[in-house]
Formats: sequence, C-alpha cells, structure tokens
Amino acid sequence: MKIKQYRTQFIKELSSLYDAYEAESFFYLILENKHKLRQIDLALNHELTFTDADLVVWSTFLNRLKKEVPIQYLLGKTNFYGLDFEVNENVLIPRPETEELVEWIINENKITDKTKKLKILDIGTGSGCIAVSLAKNLPNADVYAIDVSKRAIETAKKNARSNNVKVTFMFKNILELDILKYDYDIIVSNPPYVRNLEKLEIKKNVLDYEPHLALFVDDNDALVFYRKIAGLAHKSLSENGQLYFEINQYLGKEMTELLEKMDFKNIELRKDIYDNDRMMKGIKGDL
Repeated sequence: MKIKQYRTQFIKELSSLYDAYEAESFFYLILENKHKLRQIDLALNHELTFTDADLVVWSTFLNRLKKEVPIQYLLGKTNFYGLDFEVNENVLIPRPETEELVEWIINENKITDKTKKLKILDIGTGSGCIAVSLAKNLPNADVYAIDVSKRAIETAKKNARSNNVKVTFMFKNILELDILKYDYDIIVSNPPYVRNLEKLEIKKNVLDYEPHLALFVDDNDALVFYRKIAGLAHKSLSENGQLYFEINQYLGKEMTELLEKMDFKNIELRKDIYDNDRMMKGIKGDL
C-alpha cells in the first residue's frame, strides 16, 4: 500500500478520538521513528509504499492509539528541552510547562565565572528531564536527583547516560526525610500536585496510563509535598539559595502563603504558556 494512501486511512480511523492535526502528527512521528522518513520525504515521493509486514506493525500502533495510549509511550521516547528522553509507564511524560521551569532556572543561573560551581537538587526526578536538562545546560553545576521509584531512577539514569551528563541519583522517599544529605544552591521540584477532585479534568490517556504515584495527592492535604520540601530546603539551601516549584494552577495563592510563612523571600509566581499559575521561586534569606 502507498504510504500516502495509508496516511489518509490512519487519520480517518482516529477521527473519533483526535482532531485531524493531532492524528496526522502521530502518523509522522511514527513514520520518522520506525522508517526514518519525514513529511518532506513523503511529499517528494508519492510512490513510497508500506510492505505487508509494515502494515502489521502500523495496525498495532493504531489499535493502541485507539485505546488512548500516549504516543510517547508507544515510541518509548520524547523530546524535552531539545534533548531525547526515554519514557515508559514508570515515569510521567515531560510537559512543555516544565520546559518553561527549566528555562527559568537556566536563564537565572548562567555563570560566566568558570571557577564557580553550583550544587542543584531535583526532587521527584521521574524521567530525569529536569536534572538532565540542567546538567546539560549548566556545565558548572553538580546535579543530584531524588525519586521514590526505583524504576523511575533506572529510566533517569539511562537518560543521563544517553545525553552524556553526570547526575547523582538517590532512591529516597522525601516525606520520610528529616534532613537532606548535602547543602545546595538550587532545589527544584515538580512533585505530585493534582487533587483527586480534579480527576474529571484529566484526559483518559493521562489517567489510564501515567503513574498515579507521580500525579495525585489527597484532597485534604494537597500541599503535603511542597510543605515538606520547603522545610527541607530551608535547612539545606545555601544563603540566598533558590527554591523552584512547578505547582497546581489552582493553588498559586496558597503556595505563595506557604513560602511566606516559611520565611522565603523574593517570592515570584509565574504563569505558563497557557496563562495558568504554574511555577514559582523563593529565596532563602535576605538579598
């Protein structure tokens, strides 16, 4: 079958679940990953074809997409901040909003003095997308990362190796720690923050396939991770050290009050590309 003809069929079969643009993007992602063909290649050669064996593979992809399995899990990888990351059912799929958080940290911590070192901790690292991206773009930083999932850490270690950076990974439950092992200049975390009451807003492809351990918190204590991490950060950050969070868009006011009560200064709440309160920063001590 001609690939161009199959593309039309592929998009049509997904039309009840995805709009045409999204379905077409899935098609070209699979085409490039499995056949090393790009959209331009198909445009230049309308006679390209799939073999019967190819069609069997594509049928599997199509059936899983109909079950709303995320395309990133089907391909086993995704792109984040210009880097390739392995993803699987043990880690969240990195989001564009988290790229904005990484960009913020990098822009505020680019160092011209090559002798000055930074020590950074990423809490709840998952795929390692934050830690690896910071290590790649802040060469003067020693980066550490914590996660409660051994399988997530295994994935994050692979991502550090494949992107040629050094990150020290630690298997720990942050809620059980009274103190962090080292002092840090920067602590960043994108912890679980979706309340159970918000599950109705979550798409099926996220709710059914991404790890709930990394997503959800109890409605009655939605800030449990933030409160714990901020407390640990207050003990372990260097003077004027920076604490960064990705947050629940509905809890910006509560998060600001939390950091104020814990004596963080220069607190800044920022919106993401979708105009939601999504990330914040606090400084330990007076500037």
